[in-house]
Amino acid sequence: MGTFGSATFAVNSMFFVAKNITFKNTAPVPRPGALGKQGVALRISADSAAFVGCNFLGAQDTLYDHLGRHYYRDCYIEGSVDFIFGNALSLYEGCHVHAIARNYGALTAQSRQSLLEDTGFSFVSCRVTGSGALYLGRAWGTFSRVVFAYTYMDNIIIPRGWYNWGDPTREMTVFYGQYKCTGPGANYAGRVQWSRELTDDEAKPFISLDFIDGFEWLRL
Repeated sequence: MGTFGSATFAVNSMFFVAKNITFKNTAPVPRPGALGKQGVALRISADSAAFVGCNFLGAQDTLYDHLGRHYYRDCYIEGSVDFIFGNALSLYEGCHVHAIARNYGALTAQSRQSLLEDTGFSFVSCRVTGSGALYLGRAWGTFSRVVFAYTYMDNIIIPRGWYNWGDPTREMTVFYGQYKCTGPGANYAGRVQWSRELTDDEAKPFISLDFIDGFEWLRL
């Protein structure tokens, strides 16, 4: 079945909109290092999709943010390992990201493979809570790109913040940023040297609908 085929619900058509819907995969939380335990609640593989007030419930690989431009507002996303992952261009606004990891895990695994790919995840005015010890992200892609802005982070965040997927060369090509985040897990002092504390100008492209060209297609 694999990760792609494990989704409880899959979207393959443009202009999909979901409001106040719960997407759930009941696969249990895997033990650390377990293989083949992916359980996707939703896979979105199409452009111009929006999710408002939705719940995404799972453990490993909950939300497969696969391809396309997507908007998430006031959503609840729960998981343990890499539970927001893929190579979409997505804005998460006012969302609650909740970890249920038993030990270690990661919130994101963004898979951008080239500077030419206009993809990445931006979390704006979100909240990160839960259990375990979590990285903000792991560099699934060589040019992985993730930003957290105006986001509250509980003390579950590993001080280093980010993991290079076991490949030090990715430290030179990823784009991982933080901007005006708060909470005990948001202290930038312990972050890896290859992440960024963004300036106002650096953060600006990531913190509005412009990031996903939303003013062109988003109608809610």
